[in-house]
Amino acid sequence: MATDYYAVLGVRRDASQEEIKKAFRRLARELHPDVNPDPKTQERFKEINAAYEVLSDPQKKQVYDLGGDPLSQAGGAGGAGGFGAGGFGNFSDIMDAFFGTASQRGPRSRTRRGQDAMIRIDVELDEAAFGTTKDIQVDTAVVCTTCSGEGAAPGTTAQTCDMCRGRGEVSQVTRSFLGQVMTSRPCPQCQGFGTVVPTPCPECAGDGRIRSRRTLTVKIPAGVDNGTRIQLAGEGEVGPGGGPAGDLYVEIHELPHSTFQRRGDDLHCTVTIPMTAASLGTKVPLETLDGMEEVDIRPGTQSGQSIPLHGRGITHLRGGGRGDLIVHVEVQTPTKLDPEQERLLRELSKLRGEERPTGQFQPGQQGLFSRLKDAFNGR
Repeated sequence: MATDYYAVLGVRRDASQEEIKKAFRRLARELHPDVNPDPKTQERFKEINAAYEVLSDPQKKQVYDLGGDPLSQAGGAGGAGGFGAGGFGNFSDIMDAFFGTASQRGPRSRTRRGQDAMIRIDVELDEAAFGTTKDIQVDTAVVCTTCSGEGAAPGTTAQTCDMCRGRGEVSQVTRSFLGQVMTSRPCPQCQGFGTVVPTPCPECAGDGRIRSRRTLTVKIPAGVDNGTRIQLAGEGEVGPGGGPAGDLYVEIHELPHSTFQRRGDDLHCTVTIPMTAASLGTKVPLETLDGMEEVDIRPGTQSGQSIPLHGRGITHLRGGGRGDLIVHVEVQTPTKLDPEQERLLRELSKLRGEERPTGQFQPGQQGLFSRLKDAFNGR
């Protein structure tokens, strides 16, 4: 072995990654060319950089501990033919040859981002039209208040795994036609974390998080519709080990209205009037989202006609303005007449020359409401 990288950094051979990092930082501050421009010092600075490059990389460190020099031209182990045999450049090339790609090395972090969560809330039509705020209760994982997400019982800490010595993996060297091949797998004692928690937190059982019910205030913008999702960043599940929380999505469910039916940003309703009102005209009061208004039924209005009330619909979610309120008119024909009513209608039909009407026939034309019904049914 040409260079003792442990001696270069002044650490033991069983030093942890944290000890190696601290030793490198201390020497780097002393030997950096900006601090000490002496040529001998610069050569020494290059040595500690090379030592740290090897010892801070679990893959290179394993090759080095087996007797190879991962920074050499050939790379790999020095004995039994070496990893350079057969044209392979280094240990990563060997892993590529056997497994398609070099596996990821090093201990896993106990701290991970939490999952996103979703909750569904009901809103009334006027709340969807104009926007509102709602208080919602959510049950999600939050940071454990007893251990502050560390997972260890108060007064204790996680300890370096004595099986893998903090690497998070254990290695096995086998012989093949290529020489010595080293394979690694997650450490069975620490599950790849590199540390173990001897005394888990009694509140969270070592997970670093607990479930809790919270109350959040959600601002619902004007114009939301069924299925609209509002994202609340960082209000989802806290991750294992007290990791950053995911997002919370609030999905809108609009409740049916007793009078209006929504289609996009327009509202539709139907008003039924007697044939005399349709013939003579009238004004019908209608409770809109903006208050009471009168719908002007002009004389001669036919069944199936629509009367638009502009700007009385739903606020556009993106952009200004509002949709319209469309009032569909349905003329009701009386089915029962008393003798006096029948006499008057017959007299009216005689005056209008409609005693024996011929009628007007058209080929297969649907009325407005039939077309609307077919559209809703997907025909």
